[in-house]
Amino acid sequence: MFQREMMRNIKLVLEYDGTNYHGWQTQPNLPTIQGAVEEALAQLTKTSVRIVGAGRTDTGVHAEGQVANFHTDLQIPIVAFQKGLNTLLPRDIVVCAVTEVDADFHSRFSATSRRYRYTILNRTYRSALMRHTSYFYSMQIDVVLADAICRSIVGKKDFSSFQKTGSDRLNPVCQVFEACCWKEDQYVYFEIEANSFLRGMVRAIVGTILKSIKNASGNVEKACVQFHNILEAKDRALAGPSVPAHGLSLIRVEYNDK
Repeated sequence: MFQREMMRNIKLVLEYDGTNYHGWQTQPNLPTIQGAVEEALAQLTKTSVRIVGAGRTDTGVHAEGQVANFHTDLQIPIVAFQKGLNTLLPRDIVVCAVTEVDADFHSRFSATSRRYRYTILNRTYRSALMRHTSYFYSMQIDVVLADAICRSIVGKKDFSSFQKTGSDRLNPVCQVFEACCWKEDQYVYFEIEANSFLRGMVRAIVGTILKSIKNASGNVEKACVQFHNILEAKDRALAGPSVPAHGLSLIRVEYNDK
């Protein structure tokens, strides 16, 4: 018990480009974000360190505000953790902040919400520079309709229709706190904040919204009804195809003063 109390709990805020990784979670013989950070920590601390992430981002998904934590008994200064890790990590993973937190803080289970953003390049030609971080979609998106559908999904609902097939999660109910869509220049953004997410949920929701507004021909009520019929059916086969992973980013994780 005494030894546990002496352990420090270190919180990391990470930014990464997930293009070259098979998601967050460590996998044998495959490059992952967790694996890269743990390898850098091992080099820095000369010990084996296991980290826990707030969100298990899938292959190709990015993050602006992923949170992770680990325990250590080493008295390395906080600033040295950040500088040391950023020296050792690949260029597509960056530690944005490091803080020492309470012993009971858990990056995943202490989180009160996570916020994801999906970015679409909505014009007639693709981008060479943004090809890894935005989904090119040439058909004009009716942002008014898309935003109306987004706002209608706020609340506590069963999102089974938007869960990746084969997922082992038993409870498909999530509390969505905010969902919205807007356009800036040639980019359309979707953001969803919720207490939890099913695997593949955001990408399936965005894909289904694009399908619904395409079929609604500018009719807000028709688009919302089509989407909610799919939601209430609790059947993934009725939803639209998931949009590609490379447009998705975990932008923020919220905690109660932890």
